[in-house]
Amino acid sequence: MKVAIPKERRPGESRVAASPDTVKRFVGLGLEVVIETGAGTASAILDSDYAAVGAKIAPDEAATLADAEIVLKVRRPLLAGEEGVQEGEDELRLMKPGTCLAAILDPYDTRDIIPRYAEAGINAFAMELMPRITRAQVMDVLSSQSNLAGYKAVLDAAAEFGRTFPMMMTAAGTVPAARVMIMGAGVAGLQAIATARRLGAIVSATDVRPASKEEVQSLGATFVAVEDEEFQQAQTAGGYAKEMSDAYKKKQADLIAETIKKQDIVICTALIPGRPAPTLISEDMVKTMKQGSVIIDLAVERGGNCPLSQPGKVVEKHGVKIVGHLNVAGRLPAAASLLYAKNLFSFISPFVDKETGTLKINWDDEVITGTALTRDGKVVHPQFAEAPAEAST
Repeated sequence: MKVAIPKERRPGESRVAASPDTVKRFVGLGLEVVIETGAGTASAILDSDYAAVGAKIAPDEAATLADAEIVLKVRRPLLAGEEGVQEGEDELRLMKPGTCLAAILDPYDTRDIIPRYAEAGINAFAMELMPRITRAQVMDVLSSQSNLAGYKAVLDAAAEFGRTFPMMMTAAGTVPAARVMIMGAGVAGLQAIATARRLGAIVSATDVRPASKEEVQSLGATFVAVEDEEFQQAQTAGGYAKEMSDAYKKKQADLIAETIKKQDIVICTALIPGRPAPTLISEDMVKTMKQGSVIIDLAVERGGNCPLSQPGKVVEKHGVKIVGHLNVAGRLPAAASLLYAKNLFSFISPFVDKETGTLKINWDDEVITGTALTRDGKVVHPQFAEAPAEAST
């Protein structure tokens, strides 16, 4: 059985879907692994590194994908008719019917694309839909990549901030510690708290989920939230934040507005699956911040937690730098690829028959029903089964 790992072609994507370690593990299971030449270069992985553990190196994408039963990617395939895709370029066309494709497929924003996987006979798995259950933690791409994004956000803030993070006492005087506020205490937010604390900052954090309070405090940060009755019910069974009422949002915004005036750096990480990112920092709040302050908006790809942030840009508004880097985890490609590759191996390997080296998917398994978008020519995921039949143009 052939596993194919093509080079990523979407602009700004530097990650790769396999590491030498996962290639070695796949080969150990009896699978043939074919990697497109140069696929790992941006992640500091050479073709020779893959070849040394048993991978075959293909000269181009067509040769990589030819007759593959499994295709592993970071981002969804380029499709004919999409904006920015050159005429004649269609990665889906290179995959044979029955191929299992596992990648970050962005289904919420590309609902009209999903039927095209079905039409091509591709069994497509959206890794970002992985259910949050204990045994799936090692498969959770959102957690592995968000963890790195939270770390990198603090480094980006330090690079843009004109002063130091830790308090410094010198003969010439004392430099006060930076005050850092983290908005959203999920995986990215908790890592940002830990990283900012390591750098010596005074850290506070806010989140609408009551369970996050103890986690924030355990990392040495101060928790900031309106802790009323609605707050106590503000978390889904899956561990995600619920959409809050307008009344709660107003109370929380008033509290944050007072807190944010005292901050040097604010890192925004709040996202709700399938929804635009909630606005947490209004322009009026930005106006109250100190000159030279920095906002890092990790939600900029979903509309942003601050309406002044711009995707892929660092802008200055009212004396505040607002950073909207895209694909933040991908800005640490070597580490991000290693973790993402392990997520994919952990997802695929339980369904490989060790006797025959073939793929035997249990379609009733919770990790499969949670991630499978299409199967045998049909859209099967309950959230997307009603996706429009016409393709995006």
